[in-house]
Amino acid sequence: MSIPALIIRDLVKVYENDLVAINGINLKVEQGDFFALLGPNGAGKSSIIGVLSSLVRKTDGEVSILGYDIDKDFNLAKKLIGIVPQEVNCNMFEKVENILISAAGYYGIPKDSAIPRVHFYLKRLGLWEKRRDISKSLSGGMKRRLMIARALIHQPELLILDEPTAGVDI
Repeated sequence: MSIPALIIRDLVKVYENDLVAINGINLKVEQGDFFALLGPNGAGKSSIIGVLSSLVRKTDGEVSILGYDIDKDFNLAKKLIGIVPQEVNCNMFEKVENILISAAGYYGIPKDSAIPRVHFYLKRLGLWEKRRDISKSLSGGMKRRLMIARALIHQPELLILDEPTAGVDI
């Protein structure tokens, strides 16, 4: 029996203005599953992703990523996830290829090992011809694919997409 990719138990997030963004969510996602979290704007979906990525501090509850508790083993847990944010959040004046090489470096991947991986994802996601362009020049769909490549560069076990259909072309 494999360890679940994600377990969330009684997750709560209350912001300083007493806004309850997450109210006791429980969720289990098995490895290999495709899971979508649906709900209206303001339902707490992005807050949950924020907790998983360490951008939002939870108020209460437990979260584990592939068996690693985010309170006890967050550095190990974080290495196992790739997150595609809702918004494009990279240096818009940096070359596409360099954005991915830098992202690999954040995960301790040496440049000589990162370059073949970067080339693989650029080709796989249809960005090869744009690799030397600054990211600002990319179309919206290409920027989104760049964010996906960046989330995949360290080959995470769990991929999370915030607003996965926003700006994605076929």
